[in-house]
Amino acid sequence: MASLDRSLIAGLGPFDSLTPEALDQVLARARSARYAKDSSVFEENAEAHSFFLLLDGRIRVVRTTPHGDQVIARYIGDGELFGIAAAIGRTTYPATAMCAVDCVVLAWPTEAWADLAARFPSFAGSTFRTIGNRLQETQSRVVEMATEQVGQRVALAVLRLVRQAGRKTPEGLEIDFPISRQDIAEMTGTTLHTVSRLLSAWEDEGIVKSARQKITVIDPHRLMVISEHRAGA
Repeated sequence: MASLDRSLIAGLGPFDSLTPEALDQVLARARSARYAKDSSVFEENAEAHSFFLLLDGRIRVVRTTPHGDQVIARYIGDGELFGIAAAIGRTTYPATAMCAVDCVVLAWPTEAWADLAARFPSFAGSTFRTIGNRLQETQSRVVEMATEQVGQRVALAVLRLVRQAGRKTPEGLEIDFPISRQDIAEMTGTTLHTVSRLLSAWEDEGIVKSARQKITVIDPHRLMVISEHRAGA
């Protein structure tokens, strides 16, 4: 198999402090793979055989509740590591990684994690910072679920997606990957009916525009007011 070009990861967050020689060593145990939209890279509670870097696409991280309901924990974007079970002391994946669009990933065998972390402390440090940031985000969302009204939660979720994956269009800031109203419901612990009602009301007010699996924020300031002041719930 041909060796992978170091330009694939040079400059990406987890690797931006590594020398060209170090990048080649990191890539020596990696393989590239493509996954089609709506396929899974790995399943919740499956053996954690690999960890991954998303080169292109968008990954939806999904957890299943004891009652069988799905909750979207977060979205993974280009240049982010995911499925790093070994870094949190797990031998199985804590969630399912679904492809929101066609994706290209790099994968390393799980047994390579300890060696890479020991040889390249900056890589390990970046990974642990990523894990810490995701933990803080999860804690913030738990607080939102417990204290915020549903309109605030939906507004916060849309704003979070715009910050992560918004692109400027003539109409406003469009979330640049397919996102359905059901996805928003699973992110915010509410129902499809409630999300549809809120987005329709906000569309009537000129705050957002929503179409099939597309959401564009026309007036981000007003959406932020809703998220902060309990308006629109």
